[in-house]
Amino acid sequence: MSGKSSLTTTRPSYSADNNSRKDGRNVKVSIVKYNAGNIYSVVNALRRLGVEPLITDDAETLASSDRVLFPGQGEARTTMSYIREHRLDDIIRNLRQPVLGICIGQQLMCSHSEEGDTDCIGLFPMTVRRFQPTCHEDKVPAMGWNRISIGDTPDRLFAGIGNDPYVYFIHSYYVPECQWTIASADYIHPFSAALRKDNFYATQFHPEKSGKVGERILRNFLETEP
Repeated sequence: MSGKSSLTTTRPSYSADNNSRKDGRNVKVSIVKYNAGNIYSVVNALRRLGVEPLITDDAETLASSDRVLFPGQGEARTTMSYIREHRLDDIIRNLRQPVLGICIGQQLMCSHSEEGDTDCIGLFPMTVRRFQPTCHEDKVPAMGWNRISIGDTPDRLFAGIGNDPYVYFIHSYYVPECQWTIASADYIHPFSAALRKDNFYATQFHPEKSGKVGERILRNFLETEP
């Protein structure tokens, strides 16, 4: 699904079909509260779509939400320690509505991470790997705009965004391509830019920082049928 691509720090221009299937503003949206950074950039992105999300670690509130987001930036071992302490791993595993993990959220939804040799939530039976530079130009963390490949029959998460859009990444670890990959990117080597398994979606990139492309992806998620 992937082709060789390099990162750029310049935000690409973009035009997209902004027609939506239905209004997502009446959807009850919750963001998982845990010890991760960057949550409020997701809050602001949702507010721009007319959605006022709840930030909560309450099991009943999360279970009764129409959509749940699991975003953040952080370090795998310390975040998983907090998640287990608050039993959020069991709560997340048992959610039945659409769930979207972002950045470390995607990584923590996997089985294991090389970062701190950490066992994670286990929704995707994959090991998260660290980028290993192969030449001087390979910088870790990978930071900037990169093209993603969504294939000829894209998942509904990518409806209406066009072919091979650019999105924003910042990460040192990645999920290898696998049967649950719904978008790929290439930095040093191909990796999973997005995953899906049943009601669980995940992106390594930051849709909340990815301009109109990211806005459309978030809108598609809000409008996704359970």
